[in-house]
Amino acid sequence: MGASDLIDVKAFGPDQLGQMVETMGQPRWRARQIMRWVYAKRVQSFGEMTNLPAAFRTELERSSCISQVVPDQIKYAQDRTIKALVRLPSGRCIETVLIPDFDKAGTVRRLTVCVSSQVGCAMGCTFCATGRMGFQENLTCGQIVDQVVMMDQLAIRNFGRGITNVVYMGMGEPMLNYANVVSSLQLLTHPDACGLSRHRITVSTVGIARRIRDFAHVEPRVGLAFSLHAPNDDKRASIMPVSRNEHARLDPIIEALQYYTQTTKNTVTFEYCMFDGFNDTGQDARDLARICHRVPGKVNLIMYNAVPGVDLKRTSEAILDRFIACLVERGITVTVRRSRGADIAAACGQLAAA
Repeated sequence: MGASDLIDVKAFGPDQLGQMVETMGQPRWRARQIMRWVYAKRVQSFGEMTNLPAAFRTELERSSCISQVVPDQIKYAQDRTIKALVRLPSGRCIETVLIPDFDKAGTVRRLTVCVSSQVGCAMGCTFCATGRMGFQENLTCGQIVDQVVMMDQLAIRNFGRGITNVVYMGMGEPMLNYANVVSSLQLLTHPDACGLSRHRITVSTVGIARRIRDFAHVEPRVGLAFSLHAPNDDKRASIMPVSRNEHARLDPIIEALQYYTQTTKNTVTFEYCMFDGFNDTGQDARDLARICHRVPGKVNLIMYNAVPGVDLKRTSEAILDRFIACLVERGITVTVRRSRGADIAAACGQLAAA
């Protein structure tokens, strides 16, 4: 059997792995043992899995493999953000970012991994470097989880502790790689795999209404963020081509978000990148507030990071303050995401696997 014919155990979520071991004549709970070895203990060979029967280990070695995502290149920003370039078996590349957050004393209090779910992206958002790549490849669930494992090791090495949070805000649209993203969430939160809390994971989407409704019934119920970026359909369509599709306009997306919040009892984060003179007026703030009144949640204002070839510019601090004040006056909870890792092109919207 050639290497290309081997079954990659990291291509399966918990349920699929259970089905695989059953087809090999083993009880389903063997899948939990394999997950513990692969994700918790991070072994690279079946021979190390000492609590599996010897004959089963031999069969796994004959028919299966354990893939691994390793960094091809690592860059360190002045603010201590870390970006890793990863080359996949296809030869294509993705980027993953580790974002440290420090308290006033300089002690790291949160370490967030921003993972990619696709190589490139089909959404074509004009302000995003990834969108300019086009869609190239879906990642397997194991390749998504491996980014977290890889960055956890870098976090321990550079900050003395492991990662705390995961956000699906890197390259790609997670809802267009839905099955693998869901399986990766199950692995990240499974007690026999990575064991992360679901409350520390957020999936971001530009708004695939059908999948948002599906996501309302997914376990684990992680956080959901909606990349809004403009408070009406016309403005949104001018920077986010997907919005020209009638099924991707704001009303059906908002109805899907309402269904999601009513079903899960979770709130939603509205991500809103601030562009000078485009979406930062008082009227824009009032329109944004009206949307937020329809769906329980908060607004995360993002300071735009320059992308080569894009004419859009970052909003000034003075206009940002007025925009925030207008939202707060209308009872909206607002946070601001500042640029991290911009000097190594690791900030929001800059990932392009260059």
